[in-house]
Amino acid sequence: MSFPNYSDKYQSESLLKAEDIVAYRSRLGRALKVQPEAALFCLERGLPHRMRWRIPVERAGAMNADVYAVKKTKGKVVVLTSFGGGSPMVVELAEELAVMGVRRMMLMTWGGTLQAELKPGDIVVCDRAIRDEGASHHYLPHTKHVQADAGLVNEWAEAIRMRGSNCRIGTTWTTDAPYRETREEILQYQSEGVKTVELESAGLFTVGRVRGLPTASAVVAMDSLATLKWKAPERLDNIMRSLEIVYSAAIDVLNK
Repeated sequence: MSFPNYSDKYQSESLLKAEDIVAYRSRLGRALKVQPEAALFCLERGLPHRMRWRIPVERAGAMNADVYAVKKTKGKVVVLTSFGGGSPMVVELAEELAVMGVRRMMLMTWGGTLQAELKPGDIVVCDRAIRDEGASHHYLPHTKHVQADAGLVNEWAEAIRMRGSNCRIGTTWTTDAPYRETREEILQYQSEGVKTVELESAGLFTVGRVRGLPTASAVVAMDSLATLKWKAPERLDNIMRSLEIVYSAAIDVLNK
């Protein structure tokens, strides 16, 4: 079996665009109830509900994700959950949000760690991602990394530290295949100082690059591959606490 391999595909025009889907959804009466300016992708789907007493939200609609408006921002900031994860879905949603007027996007997830000093619950704000997934290569030339927005990365890291939690800034490895993370890759990325592995960051950073929008991601350390064996935490307390800190910090940064 063969298929076209257009290395310069990113330069060609697409027949279906995010603008078409957004307009179609509007014609069907399924547009969001708010006009957001900033968005947070939240992989911990129950977090907005758990945090609703401190950060009230209300449902604003759906778009292959559940969308919640943060009340104190008067709909300026929305949180997306229950979209399954992975760069392809994040790219699709981010493209549509950009068309709808969103100008800053952040993503929070949990992920695996590659460095021994990282423990469950530690926080890494990612300043760039290794593009070991497929979606980004449809948009940009084939390079190893795609960058986050430095200003947004630093704002988020500072907001997390202001809440009394340590966090690091570093590179993440974005993959499409969580069950194909090999010994050879781990050793190589450890030697490069790569801190985490997850499924979404490169996709979001790519849309940011293409659309000219600031993006950033944060990974809360969960399991580890640092010893070349998979290790999962016995308790989730530290992870849940860190997710809450990352979430509240993100809302404040996006509301600026």
